[in-house]
Amino acid sequence: MLIALLPGDGIGPEVTAEAVRVLEAVAGDRLTFEEAPVGGGAYHTQGHPLPPATLDLARRADAILFGAVGDPSCDALERHLRPEQAILGLRKELGLFANLRPARLFPELADASALRPEIAREMDLVIVRELTGDVYFGTPRGRRETNDGRREGFDTMRYDEDEIARIARVGFETAQGRRGSLCSVDKANVLETSQLWRDVVTEVAAEYPQVELAHMYVDNAAMQLVRNPGWFDTIVTGNLFGDILSDQASMCAGSIGMLPSASLGQGGKGLYEPIHGSAPDIAGQGRANPLAAILSAAMLLRHSADMAAEADRIEAAVAAALAAGHRTADLGGAVTCQGMGDAVLAAL
Repeated sequence: MLIALLPGDGIGPEVTAEAVRVLEAVAGDRLTFEEAPVGGGAYHTQGHPLPPATLDLARRADAILFGAVGDPSCDALERHLRPEQAILGLRKELGLFANLRPARLFPELADASALRPEIAREMDLVIVRELTGDVYFGTPRGRRETNDGRREGFDTMRYDEDEIARIARVGFETAQGRRGSLCSVDKANVLETSQLWRDVVTEVAAEYPQVELAHMYVDNAAMQLVRNPGWFDTIVTGNLFGDILSDQASMCAGSIGMLPSASLGQGGKGLYEPIHGSAPDIAGQGRANPLAAILSAAMLLRHSADMAAEADRIEAAVAAALAAGHRTADLGGAVTCQGMGDAVLAAL
C-alpha cells in the first residue's frame, strides 16, 4: 500500500515523522511511503503550493498522510499561491468531499478541557463536514471597488442538492455505526442555502429510518457544544460551519493537538491530517503535540487500509501513554514531540 507523505510547513514535518514511526511499528511491512513538498515550502522551492508532481503522487497513492500548511512569509501572495490552497486543491482534485472529525475526551485529559470535568467526560462525537462546496468554493467571489471608491469583498455560499444528499448519507451511515443519532446543523432561519440543506437532509432521512434526526441552528449548536457536549452523537454540517465547530470541539476535548481527521471520497482513498495548523511560532522547538497526527494515522489504517485491529492498537497506545502521565506543552506538560512518540511506541 502506497502512502503519500505530505508533511508541509511549520510543525507538520515534526508530527508527521512521529505518525510514520507508529505506522511502521504496527504495519511497516505492508506500507510504502513516498514524500513530496506541499504548502509554503513547495511554493518557495517550486513556485506553487501544490506542484504537479505532488498532485500526481496524491493521485497514485492509496492514502495521503498530511501534516499542516501555513507560512507567514506567504501571507502577501495572491490567494491562489498561498499555502492553504494546497489542501483545498487536494480536496477538490481528489473529490474528498467528506471530512470525519471525531472528538472525544480521553479520561486522563479531563482537567485539560476548557469545560468542567464532569461535562467534558461526556463528550464522544463525530463531526461530518462537507469539504468541497459552500462559501470556500462558491463563485462569484473576489474583491472590487464600488462606485463611490470603497473596497468591497464578496464570497458566495452555494450548495446543490446532490452535494447535500451525498454528505447527508455519510452522516447517516456514520450515526448508524455509532449510537444512531444525527444532528444536522445549518442556519435555515436566514440562509437560503441552509434551507435547501435542511430540506434535502430531511428527504434523505427516509432512507435511514433507524437513525434519529434532529436539526439545529449553528449558533445554538456552538452553545450546546460547551453546555452539553454529551448530547451529540454525530453532527453533519457544511464546510464553513464544520470548520468552526470542529475547532471548538477540539478545546472541549482538551487541545487542538488531540483531534485527527479523515477526508474521504468515493472508494477507499482518503487524506488524513491533524486538524491543527502549522504553528510556526513553535516549529522546530520539539514542543508540538504529535497525538492528533498519530490518531490520524490510525484513521488511515481503519478507513483506507482495512486494518481496524492495528488502528485499535494505536488508539489504545495513545490512551496508555496519556494514562502514564505523558503530556506535551499544550496539555500542561514538558514532554517533547519525539518524546510523546516514544511513549506511544513504548505502549505499543
